[in-house]
Amino acid sequence: MRSGLVVAAAVLCGVAVAVQAQFIGAMQRQMGTLESTFITYFSGGIVIGFVMLVARGGSLGAALGLPWYVHSAGLIGLVIIGILSLAVGDLGLVPALVLITVSQFVVGALINHFGLLGAAVDPIDLGKVAGFAMLGAGTYLVLR
Repeated sequence: MRSGLVVAAAVLCGVAVAVQAQFIGAMQRQMGTLESTFITYFSGGIVIGFVMLVARGGSLGAALGLPWYVHSAGLIGLVIIGILSLAVGDLGLVPALVLITVSQFVVGALINHFGLLGAAVDPIDLGKVAGFAMLGAGTYLVLR
C-alpha cells in the first residue's frame, strides 16, 4: 500500500511542478526572473520556517554528518526556480517543462549509470537508450 501512496505523491508532485511553473512564469513576465525567484523562495521559506518551529527544529543536527556537496541543494534550487521562471515566461509552460523533464531523465540516467553523488549504480542498457530516443522524438514533436 505504501508504494501506492508514493506513486500518488509523485503524481501530485508533478501537478504541483506544473502549477508552480505557470505561476512563476506569470510572475517572471510581469516582474522579472530575480523577483519571481525571490518571491518563490521567500514565501516557501516563511512556511517551512514555521513548520520547523512547530517541529522544534526536527533533526537538523543530522545535517552535520552529510557529505559537503549535498548542502548545495538550496543553491541549486535557486538556479532551478530562476531558470524555470525564465523558461516558462519566455517559451511557455509545456515547452519549458518538456525540455526540463527530458534533461532530468538523461542526467538522472547518467548519475545512476556511473553511481555519481551517492546514487545506486543502474547501468544504461538498450531499453533505456530506446526510451531516450523516444523522448527525443517526443521532444521534437512538442517543440516544433
